[in-house]
Amino acid sequence: MNYKEEYNRWCNESIFDKKTKEELIQIKDNEKEIEDRFYKELEFGTAGLRGVIGAGTNRMNLYTVGKATQGLANYIKKQKLMDRGVAIAFDSRKMSKEFGEHTALILNANGIKTYIFESLRPVPELSYTVRLLNCVAGIMITASHNPPKYNGYKVYSSTGGQITYPMDKLLTEEVNSIKDYSEIKTIDKQEAEKCGLYNIIGKDIDDKYIAEIKKLILNGDIIKKEADNLKIVYTPLHGAGNMLVQRILKEIGFKNVYVVPEQEMPDGDFKTVKTPNPEDKEAFNLALQLAKNKEADLVLATDPDSDRLGIYVKDAKTRRI
Repeated sequence: MNYKEEYNRWCNESIFDKKTKEELIQIKDNEKEIEDRFYKELEFGTAGLRGVIGAGTNRMNLYTVGKATQGLANYIKKQKLMDRGVAIAFDSRKMSKEFGEHTALILNANGIKTYIFESLRPVPELSYTVRLLNCVAGIMITASHNPPKYNGYKVYSSTGGQITYPMDKLLTEEVNSIKDYSEIKTIDKQEAEKCGLYNIIGKDIDDKYIAEIKKLILNGDIIKKEADNLKIVYTPLHGAGNMLVQRILKEIGFKNVYVVPEQEMPDGDFKTVKTPNPEDKEAFNLALQLAKNKEADLVLATDPDSDRLGIYVKDAKTRRI
C-alpha cells in the first residue's frame, strides 16, 4: 500500500476516530505533508518510539503507541511473564498523559497488570519502581530533550535499564508483526480498575524512592556543615524533575534553594527555551540570571524526563558561575 492509499484508509476506515480523520482532512491538498506522514511506519528501535505528534503511520499518536504496546503485550505473554506487571510514567510533553493511560489500558486488555503514576515523574523513579514492584518492564512516555513537537515511548527491562539483546530483538519482531491496528486490544478503564489491572501509584513510591536516594549520600558531614551557606539555583526546564529535586534538596538540609519561576511549572511547549536540553548553554539563561541575583554557588538543570543533568559551579577564584 502506497502512502496515498494509506492516507485514504486512515480517512475512511471506522477504526480511526473522528479527531484523527478531521486532522487528516485538513491536509488533503498538501501532498508533501501526506507523504511525510504516511511514507513509512514509525520505527520501533532499541529505545522504543520517537517522532512528531500527529495523525499518520510516521507520527506519534494513539494508534502507533497502541501498536507498540500490543507488541509488548504479545512479547510478555509469550515469555509467560504476565503476572509481573508493567510500570508506566510520563513527563510534561503534549499527549504524554494520554499516551500513558492508553498504554496501560491496552496492557490491561491483554490481562497484564499496570502501575501508572498519578502525575508526571522522572525516569530514575520509574527505573526504581520497576525493580521495587518486580515488574517485567517499564514504559516512559517522553521525547527526552527534543523540541516540543516530539514525543516518544521508551521501554525498560525488569532491571530498570534500557532493553538489551535479546529482549530488544524479540520485542521489535513482535511490534513489526502487527499488520493492522484492529489487532490492538482495548478495555474500559472502569472495568480494568474493577479487575485490579489498572493501578494508580504516587506518594508511597515517592517516599521509598527518596529514602533510597538518601542512602547514596557520600559526604553527609559536609552537607551538614555547608547546607546553611550553600546557595543553589535549580530549573526543571518545565519538566518532571521539579517536585522530587526540590524535596530531596530540602530533606537533606539545603535551605537556600531557588527554583527558576518561569520554568518551574510543567509546559509541553517549553516556551522559555529553544530546546529543553541541559547540555545546551542557552537553556541555562534564566537560571544563570537568577544565580547572579542570588549570588548562587551551584546551578542545576534537568531535562523534561529528568534523566539528564546539567551543572554550573561557581569558580573559587573569580567567584563567578
